Amino acid sequence: MTGSRPWSIRSLGRNCGKLEGLNGHRSSTRVIPTERAAVPSPMGVIRQPTNEFVRAIEDSRRWHGFVHRPDDIFISTPPKSGTTWMQGIVGSMLWPTTDPPAPRQELSRWVDVRFSPVDQLLAELEGQDHRRFVKTHSPADCTPIFEECRYVVVYRDGRDALMSWANHRRKMRNELIEFLNAQSAADGVRPVDPVWDGDMDELFDQWEHDCSPVRHLASWWPLRNEPFVHFVHYNDLTADIHGEMRRLADFLSIDIAEDDWAAVVERCGLSEMRESAKVTQRIDLAFEGGADSFFHKGTNGRWRGVLTEEQLERYDRLVAENLPDDAAEWLAKGSLDLGWRP
Repeated sequence: MTGSRPWSIRSLGRNCGKLEGLNGHRSSTRVIPTERAAVPSPMGVIRQPTNEFVRAIEDSRRWHGFVHRPDDIFISTPPKSGTTWMQGIVGSMLWPTTDPPAPRQELSRWVDVRFSPVDQLLAELEGQDHRRFVKTHSPADCTPIFEECRYVVVYRDGRDALMSWANHRRKMRNELIEFLNAQSAADGVRPVDPVWDGDMDELFDQWEHDCSPVRHLASWWPLRNEPFVHFVHYNDLTADIHGEMRRLADFLSIDIAEDDWAAVVERCGLSEMRESAKVTQRIDLAFEGGADSFFHKGTNGRWRGVLTEEQLERYDRLVAENLPDDAAEWLAKGSLDLGWRP
């Protein structure tokens, strides 16, 4: 990679807390079966995780010390499927008429990410005195589920997510890769390849195991009728963001005055989100081109004419082997196209 080098590995370590909106690497995933149980507690029923999701950048075991609050919001998504967009949407609704205490993307912390010590991150979360909205990429069976809280799960056609992942991987700074490799070596997880040469077959190998929406959706689909989970599709946000945000506000019990809705929605456009991300400069620490590269185009269908027939057939097999027909159809099209919702 070329371009300016704004920091060294040492400065990356000092700024690790600023990198929580980011992901992208070649690594291994360890899924370790454990015994699942729904445990009653003074703060409601907690469904304990049955697996562990461990890779170079994140580790679902970091949830073990997390203490939830009844009104917590969890944004659970596979990478490159609208995570940062949803963080911005929720943040805009939580502060409809006032400025938040910090940039919205920084307020929404990522528990699993291993850039900062877990005790430090959990202490920062404990210190937040507003309604918390927390990000995770781990599948549903790899984190605790607090039934009195609210879960927003967001998905995108896997072929579009793969194309976005390719841009994500291409723009990663060498310093970030070196930092991730140092973390991987210390924890016995396979390191990130120093350079990705554009080989989509190679990228597909890593994406399938580490960040495909298929594995993630397979974990949440059986829970689609639970009252604590709300499914959102990227296509629906693109087609009718106003309507989708109103549905989400109802689910999260967020009251927004009618006169304030226009401004709340306007803050959630792609260009507005990109400009907001530039304020903190955290994305510049990890990606060549900063927020312009991270958000990229935000469009669908770019896989057409790029992925080969063999790669498309491989994707179809992945979906067919892991998702029921209704989940596969919804992942490809979304609710508005199909006329029904999970």
